[in-house]
Amino acid sequence: MTEPITGNGTAKAADAAWWRQAVVYQIYPRSFADANGDGLGDLPGITSRADYLADLGVDAVWLSPFYPSALADGGYDVDDYRDVDPRLGTLDDFDVMIKALHDKGIKLIADIVPNHSSNRHEWFRAALAAPKGSPERDRYVFRDGLGEHGEAPPADWTCMFGGPAWTAVGDGQWYLHLFAPEQPDLNWRSEEVRADFLKTLRFWSDRGVDGFRVDVAHALAKHLPPDLPSEAELAAMDRATGTHLLWDRDEVHDIYADWRRVFDEYDPPRIAVAEAWVDPPARRARYASAEGLGQAFNFDLLEADFAADAFRPIITDNLEQAADSGSSTTWVFSNHDVIRHATRYGLPPNGDEPRKHGRAWLLSGGTEPELDVAAGLRRARAATLLMLALPGSAYLYQGEELGLGEVASIPDADRQDPTFFRSPGVDVGRDGCRVPIPWAADGPSFGFGDGGAHLPQPEWFGRYAAAVQADDPASTLALYREALALRRELQTAETLAWIPSGAEVLHVRRDNGWEAVTNFGAEPVALPEGDVLLSSGPLDGRQLPPETTVWLRA
Repeated sequence: MTEPITGNGTAKAADAAWWRQAVVYQIYPRSFADANGDGLGDLPGITSRADYLADLGVDAVWLSPFYPSALADGGYDVDDYRDVDPRLGTLDDFDVMIKALHDKGIKLIADIVPNHSSNRHEWFRAALAAPKGSPERDRYVFRDGLGEHGEAPPADWTCMFGGPAWTAVGDGQWYLHLFAPEQPDLNWRSEEVRADFLKTLRFWSDRGVDGFRVDVAHALAKHLPPDLPSEAELAAMDRATGTHLLWDRDEVHDIYADWRRVFDEYDPPRIAVAEAWVDPPARRARYASAEGLGQAFNFDLLEADFAADAFRPIITDNLEQAADSGSSTTWVFSNHDVIRHATRYGLPPNGDEPRKHGRAWLLSGGTEPELDVAAGLRRARAATLLMLALPGSAYLYQGEELGLGEVASIPDADRQDPTFFRSPGVDVGRDGCRVPIPWAADGPSFGFGDGGAHLPQPEWFGRYAAAVQADDPASTLALYREALALRRELQTAETLAWIPSGAEVLHVRRDNGWEAVTNFGAEPVALPEGDVLLSSGPLDGRQLPPETTVWLRA
């Protein structure tokens, strides 16, 4: 496995490599903490929780989009890449927030959304006002429609949220949006687009941002031939060759080479992590290279069942891929796009369609199939403790440290996700993992803010509130705090050894004698020799109970 980039022993090199084994906490700002009581989380709310984040023990915060936005897609429809949504605060509030985090030793990773802007962005408004073939339209992906007057779309493509991927503008032309119509795709063949994003990277880096999470990193480079294929032909194209028309094209890395030169202008260099759903997974290596973004999300555990035979090959493969790229891998169980893992693990195994896992349960309002809440949380705690013992970065999602599950019973009238509106009866969307998190046991929004919450919170949230768990040594919050503190103390070189164990047990050892043992099975197993440092649940003497992880020092 790859050694950390600290071989010269200097503090400067260590600081530059802070990200390699960092614990990064994702904040979805509109659902974290509301300081002004308008029902929407904001930047001052985040500042007010800096002590909480420090006590939790995270190394960095990944801040989901906070830019001006109509919220057609939860902030991923960006009106202005170099400003703050006035409902969330101001640039001065941003500066106060980042100083509060830095004063606690916490880095900040900002979400950047380069594949598309919003349809309210000044560039897109200018494109609509300009004629066909104009420089303004060249910033986006416009094509003539089919038919005598361009009345039909250029192709029958479907966008990721359901419905057509092309929208007419009234003059015979149509624009491409791989996501919602409010998110027109930018044209990354345009030198103006490329130069403007370099300006944006410098704008936030100059304000102290330590890195960037790159949304849909694998979609920027596109090649649209004169005759576009059908949706069926597009879906049949091989994504593993780097030549797909829309996804994971090899030339996307020319864009990120330019970004890397900007990152390296700073001391320490700014870091980046790619959201790149690419197949085969080995294609992630180019996004994670030192010449590119430096790191890429590994979502494989996020898609896996809670099973030893699922976890082991994923861990092995991703550590090998990280070694090949010279990067470190990432581990993720939950984020703003998926069902929280405390719920996923309480549902039946996901079978052959992991991306659809839990969809039927959500469509039923959380009634079918039956959810085993206790088993889900027990497995989530065990899985997280194993993940935190692995080499690489750990990405946590707000509220998972409270053991929060997915909120399934959101009335249709309160839903916000475009997936719900564009896929009625098929997909209710992602609102259930974006419900504002509970800080207090009661009150109008469980301590989120004085004015209620922009998505309805269920009654059971009060039992999971941070204030309820803060002084309970058996709580999930206490487990996370203790685990992150121990992890910082125990963290060592990026090496991992597998210790022989039973079929339902995973036993790993780091090179300083730190061991993690997870019993995925239904029966207790004998605990290996060593001093117990921490366990995800109660132990029975020298027996490791089912669905439990223990940390040992050999």
